[in-house]
Amino acid sequence: MEQFIVSARKYRPNSFESLIGQENIATTLKNSILRGQLAHAYLFCGPRGVGKTTSARIFAKSINCLNPSEDMEPCGQCESCLSFSEGRSYCIHELDAASNNSVDDIRNLTEMVRIPPQIGKYSVYIIDEVHMLSAAAFNAFLKTLEEPPAYAIFILATTEKHKILPTILSRCQTYDFNRISIPDMVRNLSDIAQKEGVKIEEDALHILAQKADGAMRDALTLFDQTVAFCGKDIKYEQVISNLNILDYEYYFRMIDHFLAADYTSALLIFDEILSKGFNALHFISGLSSHLRDLIVCRKEASESLLQLPGSLVRRYKEQSAKCSVPFLYEALNITTGCEAAYRQSGNQRLLIEFTLMKLSFLAQGVPNVQTLPQSAGAPQVVPPAPQQSQPLQQPQPVQQPAAMQTQPVQQPAASQPVATEEPAPVPPAPAVSAAPAPAQKAPLRTGSLSVRDMLMKAEQRARGVEETSTEEESGERPFTMDEFMVAWREFIEEERAAKRTSLAITLEQYTPVLLEDGVTVEFYVSNDAQKGWIEEKRLLKMISQMRGKVHNRRLNLQVAVAVTSGEDDGAPKLYTNRDKGEYLLREHESVRELAQKLELDIK
Repeated sequence: MEQFIVSARKYRPNSFESLIGQENIATTLKNSILRGQLAHAYLFCGPRGVGKTTSARIFAKSINCLNPSEDMEPCGQCESCLSFSEGRSYCIHELDAASNNSVDDIRNLTEMVRIPPQIGKYSVYIIDEVHMLSAAAFNAFLKTLEEPPAYAIFILATTEKHKILPTILSRCQTYDFNRISIPDMVRNLSDIAQKEGVKIEEDALHILAQKADGAMRDALTLFDQTVAFCGKDIKYEQVISNLNILDYEYYFRMIDHFLAADYTSALLIFDEILSKGFNALHFISGLSSHLRDLIVCRKEASESLLQLPGSLVRRYKEQSAKCSVPFLYEALNITTGCEAAYRQSGNQRLLIEFTLMKLSFLAQGVPNVQTLPQSAGAPQVVPPAPQQSQPLQQPQPVQQPAAMQTQPVQQPAASQPVATEEPAPVPPAPAVSAAPAPAQKAPLRTGSLSVRDMLMKAEQRARGVEETSTEEESGERPFTMDEFMVAWREFIEEERAAKRTSLAITLEQYTPVLLEDGVTVEFYVSNDAQKGWIEEKRLLKMISQMRGKVHNRRLNLQVAVAVTSGEDDGAPKLYTNRDKGEYLLREHESVRELAQKLELDIK
């Protein structure tokens, strides 16, 4: 039996012209040879399998070739080229820094550099995986790399440029190799398949190129694996089965079910995918890529970003025409949020199933379908942040209540998407006590929505039943300031009953104020220390309890330090040592004189 040679070695480029996807680097190296501007050290860096070591070999052969072509390609027939091809060259040396990374290995290399070339003009030293050298070895290599003999040229190759010492980088000409594009890999694989007598579909070639992730060596390895599995006639279905790749067809079917609001079929497809052994995270990541491709193919100018076969591009265009841009954008927003929350979720399958249901209801226009939070382990809806505004009036002591007014929010039309509108400015309330104006029932619906509510609303739409849920049932009932004060006093009594008397006393000193947005209540404390403690220890719990008492999920509380006249019953309140010191200096002349004589300062 004839000895088999893997395609990555058999079809390895042996000239600058046969390099794939690195035309700019090949042109630069050939021009440096033609003009006689050879540097003494080069650094080739880039991803794996893109031709770094191959380019170093071609470059080394070219500068030592006895009969180069006009464009400085190696002839492959002279003694220098033949000796290198047969592995017996004394002018071109290859070293593996992964296994020769000590100071002693660099010392041996330095001794080798002293020997001039036997054939050709230059002694070329190709050091692969140079980032594996130890720090001591790098330092020992510095002097030789900076001032080698005139006939010595070093070519360093690495996949991790950031691990190279800056002193090494400054002594080398650096060439950054790019990932090989999918069209270039497809053309090369097609040529190799013809030479090997293999018949392979174009879609299968694209799958191999995408799986290789820009590395030609990986693509050739996958090609050999596929030929071993399928034989000389390769079909697309065989490739995805052999490489365990999820078929595009699943994603096309998913989008069709989303558009039809058929969440049941979407969940069944997801269960089928899991039963075939596919990773759930890879599925949701592939769904995000599919949605991205649907957005990209809507315009002809961006079709080149797809990098897909023509038959598949046509299918993307057909499905993209059925989807609106807002739907695709929101769907992509939801899937990327699911990816971010996947690893932190305690029930990852439920997280993805909930995402699929949200996508199904998205086409139906169910409100409150928003992005999954990245920091949460389970799906939830994030309400918009409350608008910050100035209080309607200055805080007053409890003995002097002031009237509060709420600004109603305009109810959006039923046919328009729900959006938050900026409330109009409201003039300060008069100091005269008056009954609060009745609040209009027109809150914005931005609270969370459970799965059960979403399913019930979807069924009601299917039967043509109008939604009859009230604002109170959805947790969005507007509240007046009188209702809030009743709940506020109840909360204070609960704090006092729980032996948190100091907090209860602090909260009942001043009357809270309703801000202009109609849902934010500002309450006041006497100093910054109280404000900081409440914000750190109690504010979130207070918001949660007060929302339940007033039956409004949008209620927000914020704490501020009260601005008062500084006098209460004829005496200022002294809270800190600085307050007490200033009081003594202000009221007692003897203390002021003592402070001046001793040059004391208040801290």
